[in-house]
Amino acid sequence: MEWHGLLFTRPSWWAAGSRELALSTSTQPQPADQAHLGHVVFISAAAAMGGFLFGYDSAVINGAVTGIQKHFGVGNGETAFVVAIALLGSAAGAVVAGRLADQFGRVRTMLLASVLFAISGVGSMFPPSIQVLAVWRVVGGVAIGIASVIAPTYIAEVAPTAYRGRLASFQQLAIVLGITVSQLANYALNQAAGGDSTNHLGGVQAWQWMLGVETIPALVYGGMALAIPESPRFLIANRKDDQARKVLREVEGEGVDLDARVAEIRAVLNTSHRPRLKELLGGRFGLLPIVWVGIGASVFQQFVGINVIFYYSSFLWQSVGINESNSLLISLSTSIVNVVGTVVAIALVDRIGRKPLALAGSAGMALALGTAAWAFSFRQGTGDTATLDDTYATVALVAAHVFVFCFAFSWGVVVWVLLGEMFPNKIRALALSVAASAQWIANWAITVSFPDLADWNLSATYVIYAVSALLSIPFVAFCIKETKGKALEEMG
Repeated sequence: MEWHGLLFTRPSWWAAGSRELALSTSTQPQPADQAHLGHVVFISAAAAMGGFLFGYDSAVINGAVTGIQKHFGVGNGETAFVVAIALLGSAAGAVVAGRLADQFGRVRTMLLASVLFAISGVGSMFPPSIQVLAVWRVVGGVAIGIASVIAPTYIAEVAPTAYRGRLASFQQLAIVLGITVSQLANYALNQAAGGDSTNHLGGVQAWQWMLGVETIPALVYGGMALAIPESPRFLIANRKDDQARKVLREVEGEGVDLDARVAEIRAVLNTSHRPRLKELLGGRFGLLPIVWVGIGASVFQQFVGINVIFYYSSFLWQSVGINESNSLLISLSTSIVNVVGTVVAIALVDRIGRKPLALAGSAGMALALGTAAWAFSFRQGTGDTATLDDTYATVALVAAHVFVFCFAFSWGVVVWVLLGEMFPNKIRALALSVAASAQWIANWAITVSFPDLADWNLSATYVIYAVSALLSIPFVAFCIKETKGKALEEMG
């Protein structure tokens, strides 16, 4: 799950972001000294805690799926609905996040997200029915949507220009760490319960603890949000210049002309406008070609089936005869691979470029997914009686890990870098919103369809994902333009 905005009418603070970035780059403020840099790292990490919860909440359901099915006696259709419905909440949360941030401030919006995460965790832990669990999943999804917008925005607004790129990467790293910790917690709780998520721990079933433990990092997130300053852009927009100067001094150091920085930010806010949907229209197919490219990149990112691994890997491996405990251990190992791949991407994306990483990732994913499809074709039996010979199971496991690594070092990071850079300044915010909304919809479609597709033909399902990865190669080669080293003003 990855991080990101979804706002069809971005507020002024977002729409102005790239313009202020261009101005602040031209003025070249001095890098912060070590004391100030340490402070900036702390407040960026505090904001990125929302990304951690984003990853945790979206992936923790993976370990609880089997327990939910057994406890409520539901099939794959109802399970898929509960898993996927959080994505609709995420879309709603992202839509309102910008307006909340404009009206109440970035910090208060983070506090709201932390409260929603905590409420969702407690509610999901004690649902009286599958329907009520779905409601609490939506609440958690709303929190995910808010966190997906507010965290990267806040980091961009407080980070000194010299460190903005590296600090912004905190969010993506926090997301994959959240996914990994959720799988670690799932595995530990499953082991404590004797390898069955419906067994009791302290009078509560293990799968309930899996969903409820989220409350702890949610409270930590709220506490950290209380310890960080409000965004200087929000303060300036609300005529609180003295407070803004104080924050700017804390994050940018003593050598910065604070009056000039305040004037610079105010000038951008005063001249910014909120883009309208009609500005995206044009060309033969309704939207501008560059917008279709952004939508295509978002859809391909999801259609390779990456979130099947993070939402359903426990279900997936049990469907080929691996027991629940070992399937959760596999989920943990793939999450660790995801972290490693993300670190590789962060290190390489500005060195070798976006297109080479995307092309290499597409080729690797296509090969890995095709190999997994071949291995799954030897599955025997259906449902709880399905088995896979050890040799083919090993091949499938290796292929799944290679797939996750190839995705993580390429499309997992590259797509969001591209979406932030590829659009012209005038339409960037709105075009990114449309592309991101396409990603949420594609994510939902893959998530809700996988259980039934897997029951129909698991191997054919992975063939579909492999074909998507294969088709992404000519898409990148012919439709994506390299943005490495180009100023935002060059995009047009």
